[in-house]
Amino acid sequence: MTDTTQPAATLGMVTLDCADAGVMATFYSAALGWDITAQGEGYAMLQHGDLRLGFGETPDYQAPSWPDDGHKQFHLDLAAEDVDAAVARCVELGATKPEQQPGETWTVLLDPAGHPFCMTKLANWG
Repeated sequence: MTDTTQPAATLGMVTLDCADAGVMATFYSAALGWDITAQGEGYAMLQHGDLRLGFGETPDYQAPSWPDDGHKQFHLDLAAEDVDAAVARCVELGATKPEQQPGETWTVLLDPAGHPFCMTKLANWG
């Protein structure tokens, strides 16, 4: 009998597909303050404690769309004490801020590979 109270696995890393893993690693390393711990031909990885974020180059990469037309598969939610300053810094690092925004509590940005991610107030996360 299988013990259903125990997880089958643990999350090792979230990996984002992209056209240039080095560009993505540099962007997210600066945006999050995480170290680039691995980088090679077609891949890169950031780490902060037990958290890992990877980047893998895929042939003929096509960015998801924003506003979402049903093809966005996921997004990251980032939190900052000063959202305006964090948004400005991410734009400095290579993100873009699309014209269409979902409301007042979240700011949507697109990373250098075109993945949407959200910035919100750290206090909103309790």
